[in-house]
Amino acid sequence: MGKINKRIFGGSRCNHQFFLEKNKKETTLIFKELLINEQITESEVRLIGENGEMLGVLPIAKARSIADEKELDLVLMNGGSKPAVCKLMDYGKYKFDAIKKDKEIKRNQKIIEVKEIQLSMTISDHDIAYRVTNAKKFLSEGNKVKVSLRMRGRQQAYTKTCIEVVKNFCSLIADAGTTDKEPEVNGKNIIVVVNPKKA
Repeated sequence: MGKINKRIFGGSRCNHQFFLEKNKKETTLIFKELLINEQITESEVRLIGENGEMLGVLPIAKARSIADEKELDLVLMNGGSKPAVCKLMDYGKYKFDAIKKDKEIKRNQKIIEVKEIQLSMTISDHDIAYRVTNAKKFLSEGNKVKVSLRMRGRQQAYTKTCIEVVKNFCSLIADAGTTDKEPEVNGKNIIVVVNPKKA
């Protein structure tokens, strides 16, 4: 049958490629593919070895030959330079490691949400305490808290009193969060956003 081409059928590179093909829909969303091997159409390239050493400017055929000898891939790292820069590497492993790193970064990213706490002009001390506990919990988790009070009917004649209710609430959670500005009147609502304190 002749010599089997290990670049297609054998070694760990094939295993990586099989894994990546199975997860193609997922990987294409977070990994930018690079041109490799026969996909590279440059006539000559500046070649970097697998350990970062400079191998000089070589004809593309010679660069591919070196890659074949080492059973590595020729990967186009910078096609905009003259000559283009290529590197010898196990592209399957490189891709696998890059995707794994991207996933780890995404996993560690904190999505900040805005949680809303609603007050009223006649809110009881018990309800205030309950909302203070919730607000501190949200802030401790790194989320912002939108404190709002809706004025109903004749309560709009007592805007200053309603603002004081909101300010008093903010003072009760001041050890967990801070405000950038004073409560604002927006129609029938009084609103202020409380930001979590930085650790």
